[in-house]
Amino acid sequence: MNRKIIYIVLFLVFTTLSAEAQCAMCRAVLESEEGQETAKGINNGIVYLMIIPYILIGAVGYFIYKNKKKSSTSK
Repeated sequence: MNRKIIYIVLFLVFTTLSAEAQCAMCRAVLESEEGQETAKGINNGIVYLMIIPYILIGAVGYFIYKNKKKSSTSK
């Protein structure tokens, strides 16, 4: 039960943090723009692309955990 609470709290903390994921070159070029709309769009795209591998690794880890737990209860 304690681990579930810890995982939920960690999930909420990491999903509410604002991420700035631009490289230095992209930031330098996009900061010269007045509206900053393109910079926000590029930053959101980078963050979106960065999240996908973490979701996939988490899903694989969950299925491994689930299978190990199932095999340990069947013994």
